[in-house]
Amino acid sequence: MPSPCVQNHAAFLSPSPQGLSCLWFGGSLEGKSDISIWRATLGEGGWTPAQRLTDDPDRSEQNPVQFDAPDGRRLILHTAQPGGNQDACVVRMRAEGGEPVDLPLPTGTFVRAPIRIRADGAWLLPLFLCVSRPGQRWTGSHDTAALAISADAGQSWRVVHVPASMGCVHMTLVPMGPDHYAAFFRRRQADFVYRTESLDGGESWSTPQATDLPNNNSSISAIALSDGRIAIACNPVNAALHPDARRESLYDELGDEDDRPSASGGCAPVWGVPRAPMVLALSSDGGHSFPDRILVEDGPGDCLSNDSLDGRNHEMSYPSLIEDAEGTLHLAYTYHRRAIKYVRLSRSWLDAQSHTG
Repeated sequence: MPSPCVQNHAAFLSPSPQGLSCLWFGGSLEGKSDISIWRATLGEGGWTPAQRLTDDPDRSEQNPVQFDAPDGRRLILHTAQPGGNQDACVVRMRAEGGEPVDLPLPTGTFVRAPIRIRADGAWLLPLFLCVSRPGQRWTGSHDTAALAISADAGQSWRVVHVPASMGCVHMTLVPMGPDHYAAFFRRRQADFVYRTESLDGGESWSTPQATDLPNNNSSISAIALSDGRIAIACNPVNAALHPDARRESLYDELGDEDDRPSASGGCAPVWGVPRAPMVLALSSDGGHSFPDRILVEDGPGDCLSNDSLDGRNHEMSYPSLIEDAEGTLHLAYTYHRRAIKYVRLSRSWLDAQSHTG
């Protein structure tokens, strides 16, 4: 996908009347203040040149989400943090062409997954909370999951916490029925994708439980398919499969002068597990198990460096997956931290792969 940036990461696909939109963040290095939100649109002539949507000179703007609200507004949400301090992040929202507003959410709140609309019209925004430890540096060790609910079209929000969710991040909602949702998580501990469930429209959640799908402490994308199955795009590897692939933190390359000790207690985040292959995992039991796993692209997945200039990063990660009205799947993901890659998966291809395993 065309981009003027050396680093491109965290794709988010969204259908629109103008064509399929893809947002991501781009700049020189994740955590740097030149990281901004970009967007390209797929039309009959291919992908448009990337358009920069944000430009805060003091914060790294990351994890874009696009939402076409029922009232006709196109809303862009994203995070904004100083350096590698995710616990100092804010979530910003702007209408297309408007000014950004910091949402009234706890400092350290992150977004990544799409907004869902509940049967009563309330907006459901999945969150993960990068909890601050006084005098200590954020490492991800105390991150928890939550859901923000707005009954007034995004003017105000209240936060519902997911119980016993330390280490569960990138909450992604999958509608299962009226007021019935399953949600899936990336795990800081790099063990498995976890699942929780709500039977009351997101007002309460079960304790997250492990599925059989490995996770490498990298993003996933979960959707309900039109045939009733649940599909998750992910890298189905974990720390147990790669015991020697480790890096100290997510922001090793920033070089910030921060003398604070790393946060103590909480869970033990694992960074550096390879981010490949890119796989489409399918479930027929509501997301409890994913026996059918279809390879989209393979590679070494090396991610011991986030630097996009030294050539050591080979990750294929942070997928965004959607299904169109014809049953075609559209997938975008990070390619070697240098580009966003887009793949279209036809229903006939998907069915053939599912039958062959």
